[in-house]
Amino acid sequence: MSEPDLYLLGRAGPEEERLKRQIANLAPDSDQQLERIAIRPGERVLDLGCGPGGVLHLLGKRVGATGSVLGIERDAHFVELARRFVASHALPQVDVREGDAYATGLPRGSFDGAHMRLVLVNVPEPERIVQEMVSLVKPGGWIASFEADFLAHICDPPLAAWDRLLAAYVSYSAARDIDLHIGRRTQRLFRAAGVEALSTDAVVHVYPSGHDRRPILRDFIANVRKGLVDEGFIGRAELEADLQALDRHLADPSVLVTSHLFFRVTGRIPGTRQAPEH
Repeated sequence: MSEPDLYLLGRAGPEEERLKRQIANLAPDSDQQLERIAIRPGERVLDLGCGPGGVLHLLGKRVGATGSVLGIERDAHFVELARRFVASHALPQVDVREGDAYATGLPRGSFDGAHMRLVLVNVPEPERIVQEMVSLVKPGGWIASFEADFLAHICDPPLAAWDRLLAAYVSYSAARDIDLHIGRRTQRLFRAAGVEALSTDAVVHVYPSGHDRRPILRDFIANVRKGLVDEGFIGRAELEADLQALDRHLADPSVLVTSHLFFRVTGRIPGTRQAPEH
C-alpha cells in the first residue's frame, strides 16, 4: 500500500514555483557532483523524488541516447510538470512515472545508478527511502545524494524574528518526525544500508540582495504558516510581525544571508561494476 503524502512543504502553487526555480539554482552544484561519478553513456539511471524536473536534464545528457533515466515522483501534477520539462529539453531517453519513494515497486538491482536531491529533509523515516534506493541499484553501481542541513542557515547581523521563525519551523518539522539536519547523517544512513566507497563534501552559498533564494526561510514559513499557528508553534500576531521584520531585514543589502549546508554524498554498491546493457 502506498504511503500517505508526508512531504513537509505541501504541493501548492508557491511551492511548485519554488521548486521550478530550484532546478536552475542548484544545477551547478548537482552538475559538479554528477561529473565526479563518471556516468557512462548507455547507463540506466533512477532519479528518486524528481519533483517538477530536478536533475533529469543533467542525468539525461550523461546517459545519452543509448541510456535511460527514470524519474519517480509521488504527486501526479508534478509528474506532468516533469514530463513537460523533459520534453522542453528534447530528452526522449528520460521517462517520469508516479510512484512512492518508500516503496517504488521497481525490480531490485535494475539500475546502474540512483540519485536523490532534497528528499530526505522533507519526509519522516529517511532510512527507509535510503534502503529502497540502494536496493534498486546493481552490484558495482553508484548512488548520489544531495541533502540539506539547516546548520548554516544564518543571517548577519542577527535578527530575533529570524531566530523565532526558524525555531518554530524546526519544531513544526520535528513534530512530524522530520529532521532538518539530516544532511550530516546522510552518509551514515547510506553506510548502514551497505554502500561502500563513500565520499562526502559540502556546499554553502551566500545569497546577495536580489537573489531569489535570499528569502527562502520566508518561503518555507509561508508554505506551513497555517499549521504553525493552528498547532501552537507561534501566535498569529507574532508570526505576522516577525515576517514583516524579516522582510525589512532582507531588504537591506548589507545583511548577510547564507544557504543551508548542502551535503553531497556518493558511493558504490558492493560488487563488480558491469558495462551498461544496450
